[in-house]
Parts: sequence; C-alpha cells; structure tokens
Amino acid sequence: MSETQQSAANVQTPANGKRKRLMALLAGVILIAAIAYGVYYFLVARFHEETDDAYVNGNVVQITPQVTGTVIAVNADDTQTVKAGDPLVVLDGADARVTLAQAEANLAQTVRQVRGLFVNNDQYQAQIAQRQSDLSRAQDDLRRRMAVAQTGAVSQEEISHARDAVKSAQASLDAAEQQLASNRALTSNTTIATHPNVLAAAARVRDAYLNNARNTLPAPVTGYVAKRSVQVGQRVSPGTPLMAIVPLEAVWVDANFKEVQLKHMRIGQPVELTADVYGSSVVYHGKVVGFSAGTGSAFSLLPAQNATGNWIKVVQRLPVRIELDPKELHAHPLRIGLSMQVDVDIKNDNGGQLGNAQNTVYQTNVFDKYGADADAEIARIIAQNAGSEATAGVARQKPPASRGTRGAQVASGAAKLM
Repeated sequence: MSETQQSAANVQTPANGKRKRLMALLAGVILIAAIAYGVYYFLVARFHEETDDAYVNGNVVQITPQVTGTVIAVNADDTQTVKAGDPLVVLDGADARVTLAQAEANLAQTVRQVRGLFVNNDQYQAQIAQRQSDLSRAQDDLRRRMAVAQTGAVSQEEISHARDAVKSAQASLDAAEQQLASNRALTSNTTIATHPNVLAAAARVRDAYLNNARNTLPAPVTGYVAKRSVQVGQRVSPGTPLMAIVPLEAVWVDANFKEVQLKHMRIGQPVELTADVYGSSVVYHGKVVGFSAGTGSAFSLLPAQNATGNWIKVVQRLPVRIELDPKELHAHPLRIGLSMQVDVDIKNDNGGQLGNAQNTVYQTNVFDKYGADADAEIARIIAQNAGSEATAGVARQKPPASRGTRGAQVASGAAKLM
C-alpha cells in the first residue's frame, strides 16, 4: 500500500467511527422517545379523546305574538340585554280593551241577575207564608159553616163557596211552593260567586283580559336580543317570529366525535375545553351530559342514501353534549357558534351512554301574573255587584216550613173538611 492510500485510510477511520456514534445516539434518542411516548400513551393519552369539531350551542327563545295586532312599540334591539318580564313589543290594544269592557259589564249584569235569584227565594217563602194564612182562614170559615149547617142557618150554596175557597187557597199554596222549588233549582248548592251563569260570564272576562294583556309581549327569560325583525306599524299574527332571546349563562358545547372515539365515552366523564376566542390561556371545565340519538348526517336536511350503488364509506360523527361550569361562563362568556377544543377524560368508563341521561326542564313564569290579575279583576267585579248575598247565598237554602210542619197540618185539615 502506498503512503497516499495509507493516509486516506487513516482519515476515513475516525470519520466512520464518528458517524457510527451519531447513528447510535440518534437510534437511542428515537428509542427513548418511543419508550417515553409508549409510557405516556399507556398512562395518559389512551384515556383522552380530543376533537376540534366542537361548537357552542344554546337556547334561542323565540318571541311570537299570541294575538293579532299592529305593533306600536319595540322596546329592545339586537345585542341588548333584557330581563325576564321586560316588555319587548307592544301591540295596539284598543279593540281588546273594548271587548274586555263589554265582558266586564256582562259579568256585572249577570251577578246582579243571579243575586236577584237568591233574593227571590225570600220572596217566594213570604208568599208561601201568606198562602198558608189564606188557607187556614178558608178552612176556619168552612169549619164554622159546617158546624151550623144542620141548623139551617147557612145555606148549602154558602157551604159550597167556602169549600171552593179552601180548594183555591190550597192551589195558591201549591203554586207558591212550586215557584220556590223552581227558583231553588237555580240557586241550590251554590253561591253568587260559584253560580254557573256567573262562572260562564267570568270565563268570558278572563278570556278578554288575557287577550288584552297579550298585546304586551314580555321577555320569557333573561338574555341577549338577537334576530330582531319586527318593525313599528307591522301587522302581526299569532306565531310570527319577531325576535329571539339568547340566555348566554346556560350555553353548552356540542362536540362532534368520530364514531371510533365513542367506545369508552360515558355520561359524567370530565372534560377540559378551550375556546378559540380566548386561546389556551382560558380553560373551561365541564362534563359529558348526553349523546345525540343519531349522527349529524342522519339528521341532516338531505340525509345520505347509503343504499345506493355509488357508496363511499365516510367516518360518521356523533354530537356529544357537554355541560360547562356556570362560574367559568360568567367569568369568560361564550357566544353561540364559537369554536371549541375539547378533551374528554375517558379513564372511568363505568357509566352509561343513554340510560343515565339527565332530564332538563325549561320554563318561565312571566305569564302567570296574567291569570292572577284576571282572577283579581273578576273577584272585584263580583264583590262590587253581589253585596252581602255573595256570602249569604248558601245559608238561604233551608227548606221551607210549608210542607214540613205547618203546611202539612193545614193540608191535612183541608182534606178532612172536604
């Protein structure tokens, strides 16, 4: 070997040794990274499912009229905050007020008419007492004439007239008792306030009152105004969307996970979320509260027809509902439609997917006062027109003494004389 070749071999030997050491070091780093990743996967990563296909969702409460009318005032606009019960839209209520006034007048008249029915009970009882007195006098006259009939002091014609007078008095008594029974059929087991005629008139007042009150549309919930389309002067009918209220303190996240990610996902599992609007510096904490009953494509407007010949398998996604911490929402508000990054901890998979879903109730009480105000107005009208009869109506339903005691005795005596 020449000196030149020997020198070249000496130069290559250190270079090859250095390369081998670098390759060994690289292989070691890769091996350590693989081991580290494997440890991380088996201890941490395999217990987490992540997706960036997640968006904020919430209730959009529609404001729609219940009666037909013309808009005369709009008290809220987009982006403004309203509280539950605040009047949002006002309709012209002139016609409704006229109808309400007519219904109230009809109720007042009906109360007075029914009050007259209860008063007639006393009148008919007085007439019965008078007819009983007339019958007793006629019987006494007939008895005296019958006593002296054998002496010839009284003619047979006079006795016949006396006997006819007893029959006439008895008939008048029977008629008076039938009148009382007929009137009591209209008033028995009731009072003025609970009489069927009064209740029917009160129902008409309640209906007219509600129609008048519904000319003002209140906010069912507290939230932000959105999708306002109503304008002053617009003629609206029941069911017409006027605007919407979005309660942002009760939003949630719909995370669309691939079907292969759902195997170990359960209701109640903890979730960490970040919003694109705030970045990774703000972390929300929530929990899985439910799974959709079908994939997004199944509930789409035009669902895919997988039974056709030109079929390509597409990985489906299922919406998973995630509840957020209200305190964190208050500190960092979210809006409907914002993008979210979702990380679900699936380590504890002992829960259920469907059977343990929590039932949620949405309700409002802003319309309850309409019924209470209508009842108060009805009670006021009845009290104004009923007088003391409203409380004394039931007490006057005692049976008369005509047939029970004195009337029976008088009728018995008349039968003996005739």
